Amino acid sequence: MKKSVAIIGGGSAALMLAATLDENKFDITIYEKNNTLGRKFLVAGDGGFNLTHSEEPAIFISRYTPSSFFSKIISSFSNIDLRNLFNNMGIETFVGSSGRVFPTKGIKPIDVLNAFLNELKKKNVSIKTKHHWKGWKNNELLFETTNQSITINPDITVFALGGASWQITGSDGKWANYFVEKKITTVPFQSSNCAFGIKWNNEFITIAEGKSLKNILLKCGSAEKKGEAIITKFGLEGSGIYALSGEIRKQLNLFGKANLFIDLKPSLTVEQLKNKISNRGSKSLAKHLENELNFNQIQLTLLKTILSKEDFTSIEILSRKIKNFPLLITSVAPIDEAISTVGGISLDEIDATFQLKKLPCNYVIGEMLDWDAPTGGYLLQGCFSMGNSLGKTLND
Repeated sequence: MKKSVAIIGGGSAALMLAATLDENKFDITIYEKNNTLGRKFLVAGDGGFNLTHSEEPAIFISRYTPSSFFSKIISSFSNIDLRNLFNNMGIETFVGSSGRVFPTKGIKPIDVLNAFLNELKKKNVSIKTKHHWKGWKNNELLFETTNQSITINPDITVFALGGASWQITGSDGKWANYFVEKKITTVPFQSSNCAFGIKWNNEFITIAEGKSLKNILLKCGSAEKKGEAIITKFGLEGSGIYALSGEIRKQLNLFGKANLFIDLKPSLTVEQLKNKISNRGSKSLAKHLENELNFNQIQLTLLKTILSKEDFTSIEILSRKIKNFPLLITSVAPIDEAISTVGGISLDEIDATFQLKKLPCNYVIGEMLDWDAPTGGYLLQGCFSMGNSLGKTLND
């Protein structure tokens, strides 16, 4: 006799789980509070649908926090496995110049979602939208639907309700209260892969707002990342700064501020910079930096906002500041403006199969759990790998 599986939530982890489960062993139902599945999945595809990354396994796994938690999960369903799966579903992918993996040109996020839905249709997965999970009633799952409240009591329940960012997609984290009532430890949500606040000089932000610092190396504590960052009135955002979210968040939590350093010319040493700067002849220093070091107006203005005229004209000080330009981060963007969140259900509350230790036959996957990863395909891969891993475990 088949066992009933209720999957609560219709995002990436849920879709992969449902596509992996053996329909000969399980009657599978997805319960989603929105009108359709995959809302955040579709929003993530705006501006290019980054499905995963092409890095080799050891480096790939190191991108996750905690990486020890993800080692077995990613190894059991890797970025290569994901690409092969998509290919079998009719979604061809390619590796971009940054190493990120995307669907081939012409394939839209809705096409990827529809490929999953076709797989679920083949497995006779039942999909119930407009079913908002509201906790437990007499130890049964309670849902609010359009017309009524209902309870169900499946053999297996899998929670895949997402984190707390992008509330417009349905990820609001309000589910945490229901688990607290069950004495399950939750970690407060915090923004990740988000903008960070810097109190800019008014003159600088008037000139620089919306502009990018490109080909730089950003450093905070023990973390560093080559890339670019976009200057905003609030501070800095972009892939370069997102990758440092964990370290910046740690310093903000401890000290109320975080020290960020930018290497504006990571390809050159201090000595090489000193040599290039000193050989300017009769040119003005600013013009020489433009010609010799390819500095633009934003980089020059940034240097001048921090350095006095004496320091700016000192070859020694200028060279060192170019290599280690200090910025003070004072705040973090609100959770709803973040790409992802950390926090949620503590990893100590689940066993190696994602089962809640205090609630047998209840499992948790995806962004509901307290883990972190940068943008670049790692977030989606993490959710896909968890869904696939749990599916294979339940099938065995």
